[in-house]
Amino acid sequence: MVFSSLTSKLADAFKKITSKGRLSEPDIRETMRQIRLALLESDVNYSIVKDFSEKLTSKIMGIDITKSLTPSQMVIKMVNEELVKLLGGEVSELNIKSKTLSTIMLCGLQGSGKTTQAVKLALHLKKKKYKPLLVACDIYRPAAVKQLEVFAKSVSIEVFFEENTDPVDIARNARSYAFENNFNIMILDTAGRLQIDEKLMKELQSMKIAVNPREILLVIDSMSGQEGMNVASEFDKILGLTGVIVSKFDSDARGGVALSVASHTGKNIKYIGTGENVVDFEVFDPKRIASRILGMGDILTIIENAEEVVDKQEAKKLAEKLAKNKFNFNDFLNMMDQIKKLGPLKSIIERIPGVSNLGNFNFDEKIVFRARSIIQSMTEKERNNPEILDFSRRKRIAAGSGNKLEDVSIFLNRFENSRKMIKKIGEKNNMFANFFKRR
Repeated sequence: MVFSSLTSKLADAFKKITSKGRLSEPDIRETMRQIRLALLESDVNYSIVKDFSEKLTSKIMGIDITKSLTPSQMVIKMVNEELVKLLGGEVSELNIKSKTLSTIMLCGLQGSGKTTQAVKLALHLKKKKYKPLLVACDIYRPAAVKQLEVFAKSVSIEVFFEENTDPVDIARNARSYAFENNFNIMILDTAGRLQIDEKLMKELQSMKIAVNPREILLVIDSMSGQEGMNVASEFDKILGLTGVIVSKFDSDARGGVALSVASHTGKNIKYIGTGENVVDFEVFDPKRIASRILGMGDILTIIENAEEVVDKQEAKKLAEKLAKNKFNFNDFLNMMDQIKKLGPLKSIIERIPGVSNLGNFNFDEKIVFRARSIIQSMTEKERNNPEILDFSRRKRIAAGSGNKLEDVSIFLNRFENSRKMIKKIGEKNNMFANFFKRR
């Protein structure tokens, strides 16, 4: 997960001051030194780290932190505030209107993920009741148009393309087609190159003049590091970017691009691609990202994703069964299917407050696969009645699922302990059931 390395190093820096009742000036300077090193090792631009560090040090030294009842929390609060500013401050909305055609032009180097992000953005806007049209303007990369068409078809979004036509003319003709067919969003998937070249930039400049886009978004790979800053500067200088999409946000543990691009170019990150699936796409919220970096989790994003993809009726039934302790193995399978819609479990767990502070936390997805194989080897009667699983039944299930008897016993014990724990929580405060009853 992006920032995992930075989160770990910052946690180590804060850990050394957490136990202190008061902080001296040397304590603060040592903490700031560790924060600077953590940022530099995360591939954040040196000048940005220097500026960030000077502002933060000045801010901390400007108050009498030695008299604070919780000085470490005060330092973390100030680090959080400065991180939010570094990341852009506020959510940066798209400059589009639903009652007229708004054009969004995506640009970037080859391999940055423009085509995938174009479809993700189109789906995101479709969910917000816009009618998007994808335009295939990359006529150079082999199978680029086909890739766009396949991805778009999977989410029922139309693609405009004309063979043997200049990319600028394709964009211009697509605009006319969009007007005639009542589309209110047009997303241009432009051609990329392995490096910035004059021909590419002239083509993009001509396209900008032809269709007058409301948004020009640079798609930049989260793993591009310091080079990504140079790319962003060049595109902005020639095209005048309005924002950035960071792709492969789940792939790089450092996250230097995300921490540098807004400050370096003055252009905010608007979206992040968080996985391989078309639905793995998020609005970039500096406050939530700063919270993730500091190991405070991001429960709000989990809830929003759940509301979007989880079947609320099924969730309500599960909540009621959990509260009444009538939760069986069929319900467990159903719950796993619902959770799976949210994305990789490791990604979900990393957003839970406090988990990132547990050190090198590794979630083994094989455990989930094993649990599913064990349940699928049960009879329907056994799935509905966990209490009847005696030794002979467990032995048969182990053989049928390809697991050891010990693995089956461990899973069943965990399942039963979880039911007991959930029952106690439900008796004390049935928040989960009430959450879905209000909807």
